Amino acid sequence: MSAAERIAGLIRAIPDFPRPGVLFQDLTPVLADGAALIEVADALLAPFAGGFDLVAGVEARGFAFAGAAAVRAGAGLLLIRKGGKLPGATRGVDYELEYGRDRLELHLDQVPPGGRVLIVDDVLATGGTLAAAATLVDAAGGRVAGLSVALEIDGLGGRERLAGRGLHAVARA
Repeated sequence: MSAAERIAGLIRAIPDFPRPGVLFQDLTPVLADGAALIEVADALLAPFAGGFDLVAGVEARGFAFAGAAAVRAGAGLLLIRKGGKLPGATRGVDYELEYGRDRLELHLDQVPPGGRVLIVDDVLATGGTLAAAATLVDAAGGRVAGLSVALEIDGLGGRERLAGRGLHAVARA
């Protein structure tokens, strides 16, 4: 069974969450299955093997997938968090969501100049969060080595928005 098939067999679609009209793709069952998590972590890394120094996870579910991927790669983990959650010196970027605005931040001292960063998240929808994360890594002096997600939701424009950024999706819905 491939990682994409494993995701398809475990994912839960939750209607009207977090607001009416949204069909939320819940990947927490993948996280709860140890074998599936290892398989997905390896699939997130495969296209970028040898091409990154650090793995960055985007709050919140992206932390879990990025943490597993970083351990499998033997790489360090960067946390890209919502605004105001990191102590110390940070760099931030504001961005548009499907249903509002938000802010992401990153510790300035954890991205070495020119460091190659693989950004990992759970789901790609419209691409706003991943675009902001990539902008943040660039602004912090790193180089985005690629973007890798467990699930891409087709038809929402995320792939187009991230064109040229080296996007990989393990599974699609």
